[in-house]
Amino acid sequence: MASASATTPSLERRRERRVPVKLPMLVRGTDRTGAWFEERTSSENLCRGGVAFSTRYVVDLGMKIEISITPSSSAPDPDAEFSTHGRIVHLKPGRNDRELIVGVEFTGRRFHRMFVSESTT
Repeated sequence: MASASATTPSLERRRERRVPVKLPMLVRGTDRTGAWFEERTSSENLCRGGVAFSTRYVVDLGMKIEISITPSSSAPDPDAEFSTHGRIVHLKPGRNDRELIVGVEFTGRRFHRMFVSESTT
């Protein structure tokens, strides 16, 4: 899997601090070959303007995807789901050679829910 590195310019321009939090997600898009995919995963970290998550699909910087984030069971309205579009701005290797960590900038609605970092609980 290709990853953005010091020799590969990243499209990432972080404007907000990301908070480490695991929320269930559904990601839809096309992979590098143009094949449609739909994957259930979870966030690695999250801010109002973007999210990072792991995927088993090979994707590239600049690709557009659809994202749905399900609030945690402790959220005030557990039926509320956040959906938006995003653009892949960061790639790095995952925990194994079949996983990729993807950083996405939201290009649609921004995430406006309150959440607490898992590192503080």
